[in-house]
Amino acid sequence: MNITTTFRQMDGSDAVKNYAQEKVGKLQKFLREAMRADVTLSLDGSEHVADVHLKSGTTSLHGSERSDDMYASIDLVVEKLESQIRSDKGKSDRSRRGMRTAEFAESVSGEPGDW
Repeated sequence: MNITTTFRQMDGSDAVKNYAQEKVGKLQKFLREAMRADVTLSLDGSEHVADVHLKSGTTSLHGSERSDDMYASIDLVVEKLESQIRSDKGKSDRSRRGMRTAEFAESVSGEPGDW
């Protein structure tokens, strides 16, 4: 797991950096391969922006959230990424599922000599 944190247009603190790394790091439990995350925390006027690019194997995800509080922005973007991971997992599980044995038996008709 590799997480880099960048601050833009604001003074970064260790508390915010550690909080972001801890929250984003918890996403690893949903992924099968080691992840790499780039976290960018910035100010846009009076809004706090948390932007995360996450890569794990062939999975590449991105989330961005804005709010009046940096901690809230981090929480929101982590929730968004978790939702994307769960959604992506569901798609891959369905596409890999093959025919059940009963379906295969029904699709094969006739005697073995007829094949």
